[in-house]
Order: sequence, then structure tokens, then C-alpha cells
Amino acid sequence: MGEIRRRGVVALGVAGLVAPLSVAFTAAPAQAATCTTQTGPYQKQVEKFLGLPVDGKQSPSDCRAIRAFQTKHGITPNIGYAGSVTWGVMDLMQKQRAVGKNPNKAGKCPVNKGRIACVNLTLQLSWIQDGKKLVYGPVPVRTGRNGYETRTGLKKIYWRNIDHVSTIYNVPMPYSQFFDGGQAFHSVGVSMWNPPGSHGCANMTKTDAKKYWSLLKKGDDVYVYGRKPGT
Repeated sequence: MGEIRRRGVVALGVAGLVAPLSVAFTAAPAQAATCTTQTGPYQKQVEKFLGLPVDGKQSPSDCRAIRAFQTKHGITPNIGYAGSVTWGVMDLMQKQRAVGKNPNKAGKCPVNKGRIACVNLTLQLSWIQDGKKLVYGPVPVRTGRNGYETRTGLKKIYWRNIDHVSTIYNVPMPYSQFFDGGQAFHSVGVSMWNPPGSHGCANMTKTDAKKYWSLLKKGDDVYVYGRKPGT
């Protein structure tokens, strides 16, 4: 999400998160009034992820733990059901953790560009590297949802606005660094795992967006690759 005012002309771009990537955000849903007694198709996987007794059967304590996770990350309906969306978020978290401090192990983000911000859509991770040296990250991002995908390829940061506000969605986009037709890195106030994602931007926590702001500048390269799950 994003738009840029330049010489009196407003250049509009569809953009988010992260993710997205950004989107008109609402507060996390209120705690559901009831808790489901149904056993979900991913019950055992969810129980294991949450450190619960793994018996594959829904219990009141299972439901409370699952519902707390859903509420924290804005997964709806937050009724404690171990369904595909809830497990998909947990599975992505596990894959992100497995990356450790070697996010460019496969060498897909260019190492011959000097300082560059990399975005792996498949794993919903971003980091900054300088050649082969990891400078910051990897950190989770929230990128574009289905129909508003964060576009892939080699780009450059072409405009920065620390206090940007979207006139399309009427939401703040702090620490915005635009890299492709209105798509930008910027902070948001929702979970990085909040589905379904942004309107194209690479959403970040405030801490990570501030760090990106301090480490990057206009003209720096950004490389986006992969494909976000569900798009």
C-alpha cells in the first residue's frame, strides 16, 4: 500500500503488510464467547507446536491454548479449532526458525550488489546483507495477499518517508521505504503472521522497520523472490 506525493502529483500504487506486505488494519478480534469441542484436522501438529499433550483429541485446555494463539495473531474465527489456517501459521513459524542466521544459504539473493535488502516471499523473511555478510535479520515480514502480491525481482529504494500516511486506506505507514510502484517496507501494528497479508507492502514490526530505516538509503537495492504461501 502506498502513494507518493511528488511535485504536486500523486503517484498511486497498489501496495500493502506482512504482510503481509499495507492494509487497513483492525484490532485483533475479541476473544470468542465459546470454545469449540471439535477435533481439528491438524490437532496433533498444533498440540505439538504448543507444547500440549499430543493425543489428537480436543480438550478444553487444548482449545484455550489454540484460541489464545489465534487471538494473538488475528486468526479468525478464534474458536480454538485446529484448522488449516492455524496450522499454516505455525508451520511457517517453524520453517522461519529453521533458517537461523543463514537466510541466503541457497544464494538466491545477489551477493555482488553490496548492501541489499532481501525478501524471501516463500518463507516471509527479510534481511539486509552486504556481499555475503549478514548485516541484519532475518526478520519476519507480512507481504501481499492473493491478488495484491508483492512483486518479485531486483528493485531500488526510490523514496523514503518516515511519517507516511496512506490516502488510499487512511492508515499510517511509519518508516516507509518505497521500492516498487508504491510497495514499501514499513511498520504496522499487527502480528507478522496475521492472515491473509498486506496489499503489497512488506510489513514489519516497528523495531525492524526502524532498523531498516537506519541501515538503508535511497538507491539501495532490494531483491524480492519466491512465492508467498496461499498466493
